Amino acid sequence: MTQPLIMLTNDDGIGARGLAALERAVEGLGETWVVAPASAQSAMSHALTLHKPMRVDQLGERRFQVTGTPTDTVFLGVLHLLPRRPDLILSGINHGANIGFDTSYSGTVAAALEAAIMGLKGVAFSHADWKAPDFEPGLPWIRDLAARALANDFPPGTYLNVNLPDTSDIRGVRVTSLGRREWDDCIVPCTDPRGRPYYWIGGSDFTFDPIPGTDTVATDAGYVSVTPLTADPTAREAMPALRAWGLER
Repeated sequence: MTQPLIMLTNDDGIGARGLAALERAVEGLGETWVVAPASAQSAMSHALTLHKPMRVDQLGERRFQVTGTPTDTVFLGVLHLLPRRPDLILSGINHGANIGFDTSYSGTVAAALEAAIMGLKGVAFSHADWKAPDFEPGLPWIRDLAARALANDFPPGTYLNVNLPDTSDIRGVRVTSLGRREWDDCIVPCTDPRGRPYYWIGGSDFTFDPIPGTDTVATDAGYVSVTPLTADPTAREAMPALRAWGLER
C-alpha cells in the first residue's frame, strides 16, 4: 500500500525551528517532502513570483529550498518537484500567531490556501509566541490533527488555520471562527544617520475583542484553535444588497 505523501512548507524559511518541529510532529505518518522558501517570507500573503526567475536547490533527499514565496513553493512542489500530487500540505509552524484578520497577511496561511485552490488538503500551523516559542507541547496535537486530516475529507475549497497557545499545558482543541485583534503602535518612525526618516511596520502589543467561539479567545484560554477557511471569499450575503443598487441592467 502506498504511503500518504505529505508536503511541508513555511514562511519563516527552510532553516526555521518551526519547520523542524513540524517535521518531528508528523514523522512516520507518511512520506514527507520539504519544499520551503530559502529565506524568511513573513507577511508575503498569497504573493506569486512572476517577474523574476526562481532557483531551486536540493538540500537532501526529498528536501528543497526555493528562492520564492510560500505560494511559489506549493506551485513548484505540486507541479514539478514531487513525484505525485500530495495527500496533504502542511505549512508552519509559524513563529507567531496567525489569528483573526492577520490571516490575510500570512504567508504561512497562504500556502494552505494555495493547496485548497489546487484541490488539495492544506493546513497552516502557527504558535502564539513569536519571540522564542516552545513548540514541543503542541507537537502531539499537530500529529493528531494531521492524522485526522489524512483520514477525512475536506469540504471543497476548504483549508484549516491552526494556532497553538503559548502554554505547556494545552487544554484541548476548539473549532473556531476568526476573531478580531488590533495592534498598538503599528508604525515605528526612525531616523537614519543622514537625518532622513524611515519607518518600520511592527508593534508588539495588541488587544482583541472577547467574542466567544473565536480563535483569539480560544488560544488566549490555552486551547488549540482550528479555524476552517474557504478559498472562495465571495460575500454572497451581500449580493442582494448590491442588486438593490440597480447595478444589473
